[in-house]
Amino acid sequence: MKIIVCLKQVPSRDAVLRLNAARTWVELADISFEVNEPDIYALEEGLRLKEKHGGEVVICCLGPARAQQAIKEALAKGADRALHLDAPEFEELDPHGVARAMSRAIAIENPDLVLTGLQSDDSGSAQTGVLLAEMLGLPHSTIIMEIQVEGSALKVKRELEGGWFQWMEMALPALLTIQSGISKPRYATLKGIMAAKSKPIQKLAPADLGLTPDDLAPRQKISKVYVPVKKAQTEFLQGTAKEIAARLADKLKNEARVL
Repeated sequence: MKIIVCLKQVPSRDAVLRLNAARTWVELADISFEVNEPDIYALEEGLRLKEKHGGEVVICCLGPARAQQAIKEALAKGADRALHLDAPEFEELDPHGVARAMSRAIAIENPDLVLTGLQSDDSGSAQTGVLLAEMLGLPHSTIIMEIQVEGSALKVKRELEGGWFQWMEMALPALLTIQSGISKPRYATLKGIMAAKSKPIQKLAPADLGLTPDDLAPRQKISKVYVPVKKAQTEFLQGTAKEIAARLADKLKNEARVL
């Protein structure tokens, strides 16, 4: 069973974030990075499926040279090899561009299963996985909490709203987006860290994937990123106790929307 796990490197949760000069994103210089948390759970599911059913786990990561740290962490945990999409043309892509580039790399591998995290901790678009499934022509399901492989088919458990869950059956090959908390991720062992040094990391550029500038052209653009302005406003309600209570209830329901 060949399993592709898509991985993203994002700013660390404890990093001090500052807006860049153009105020279109955060300043990425001089901050620490880590593996996107939902992707850690996707990796863990891929490794568990490999241990149970055999095969290999291949990492697919799009990012600059520093993203190799995230790739090596995944290899140390048990992934077999990696595809690293690393080129200036891959910088500042929107979810559509990321999915387009990854779909070309993944299609060459012809995997049985593709796993992604539900969303990224930085932009939180939750779009790359579903776009990737469409571009690969694969059936997909999102917010997965459990995976069972039954021959050439899958049985998956989805998380719904209000504490509800849904079981679905689907054929392989397929793509799943994994919810955080599905399992307990493992730590890399010293043996795994040493073994990761000899595992292959294949670098891919747009030319290797037959991609043109038009293929990667953004379809959406961040115009402005800003910190919300804190403001306080006090309003005194006057009248009888009954009138004040009625007006307060109306404001809590229709303005504050807490009732």
